[in-house]
Amino acid sequence: MQMNPRWSEGINDAHRRGKTIPPGLRLSCTFCAHFVLFLVLTALAHAFGGKMTFYDDIYPFYPLQRTSFIFSGSLLAVILVFLTLLVTLLLIVPGIRGRSRILWTFRIIISLFIGVVIVALNFTCDWAEGRLKANATYKSFSNVVVNAEVGLHVGLYGINITLKGDPVVQFNETIDYNEMFTWNGVIGDDYSDALEKGLPNPILYIAEKFTLNSPCSLIYQYQYSGRFASATLWTAFCCWIVANILFSMPVILYAGFMVVATAAFIFFSLASFSTIYNISECNFSIGTESFEPEYSHSFWLAVATGLLCAVIGIIVILLDCLIPEKMREAFSVGVDDDENNDTYSISEGYINTSFLDGTSLEGVTVKTPNQEPQQVPTLTKL
Repeated sequence: MQMNPRWSEGINDAHRRGKTIPPGLRLSCTFCAHFVLFLVLTALAHAFGGKMTFYDDIYPFYPLQRTSFIFSGSLLAVILVFLTLLVTLLLIVPGIRGRSRILWTFRIIISLFIGVVIVALNFTCDWAEGRLKANATYKSFSNVVVNAEVGLHVGLYGINITLKGDPVVQFNETIDYNEMFTWNGVIGDDYSDALEKGLPNPILYIAEKFTLNSPCSLIYQYQYSGRFASATLWTAFCCWIVANILFSMPVILYAGFMVVATAAFIFFSLASFSTIYNISECNFSIGTESFEPEYSHSFWLAVATGLLCAVIGIIVILLDCLIPEKMREAFSVGVDDDENNDTYSISEGYINTSFLDGTSLEGVTVKTPNQEPQQVPTLTKL
């Protein structure tokens, strides 16, 4: 008995189709498998405290390297903005004629230097500093002791704590920390986050001094001193803007007064920050060593800028009272040009008399090529 080949091929195709999963069912199974895997991973994440996620640095899931605070982005933005402004203003200096070009160059450089210092001081972290080298316990629940340099850097909006090993690599780990704590963060969640991260003990010890539960109560004085110092610095910046506007107007005396006001508000900010030393002393002791914060670079830069503004303002006021005309000429304001006058003084010239029919001249000496100079009384048009 022979079987029809076509009929046998149809049976084999039917068997193959029966063993093949339809595309829709295959997609549904794949989706269900992924969904079940997602539920399993979510359950594991919750079982381990919700830390096994993409951004939480927990091994073995997506580990990320720790990156410490390096440079303030706000401070970098301020520097770039003022550098751009400086380059833009210096491009117009070649178009200024005469000796005024040198004065304008000095004015631009000094004025922008004062402005960038006033703004940048709000974002620096070295108004006061303290540091020491000591052998300190590295981590909690560990007897490992490292040799490191610990530093505290105080700004107007927070503190910056550094820890750098000597040498940097100890116990197969790089010890180089630079952690930023803002005043609002110290009161809020920054310190709690530092505890959860497991930061080294020296950093946690210094940060704890600025929490609300610390017996030193540093947070209150440091926070309010920084706020008032920042507010007076921004007021000094407003005075600086007004002074630059007045220097472009024929009111040089008032511009000098505003420069002096700028210096005064800078000194007010220094006095406000200095109130942090009115509280009782609270030593920072790590191991057998201790330190106390002292005035640092930003504080002394503010002192120098305030003195510079005071000297410039006083000199401008004195010179404007003694030689006001020279000051207006130096600043290119309030100078009347003769080109704006309707009357012109002509003392001598060559005049083509063929074009002067019906015109009489007075007070002008007329010269002709073949004649002697002759005095003509007035110049009037009939």
